[in-house]
Amino acid sequence: MNTKRQEGFSLIELLIVVAIIGIIAAIAIPNLLASRRAANEGSAQATMRTLTGAEATYQATAGAGNFADLAGLNGQGLIDSVLASGKKSGYTFLVTKTDISGTTPASYLSTASTQVASGITATGTRNFVSDEAGVIAYGPASTTALTAVSGNTPIGQ
Repeated sequence: MNTKRQEGFSLIELLIVVAIIGIIAAIAIPNLLASRRAANEGSAQATMRTLTGAEATYQATAGAGNFADLAGLNGQGLIDSVLASGKKSGYTFLVTKTDISGTTPASYLSTASTQVASGITATGTRNFVSDEAGVIAYGPASTTALTAVSGNTPIGQ
């Protein structure tokens, strides 16, 4: 007479483990998403610094006093092709320029706006803007780019 020995987990034990994993996930996922948004914002700020330096270099060398858009900066090797595409790390980058005209000096405005501005999948909580003065400012997150540095808060303040 052989008795079969059954080994394994009971249904109750498996349900308890699944419940514990669910609780841990409910706590961890919002923190991971917040970390991703913070990393995206850090990347956007660093990219805005890169654009500011690239514009100054372009103006002093190939631009003959004028600034360039993303394609022009990429053409001179001042930015990489990922940034030249206009989308990087959850942000959309845009550079608009105005060339020297008579007594009007050259100018540019570079912006970084979040690709998703709200909700759990938001890619950032702030938009960024910079101009020829080199000051990088931020405003509230929106998929619409900021239009001027003035009226927004400079980063670091």
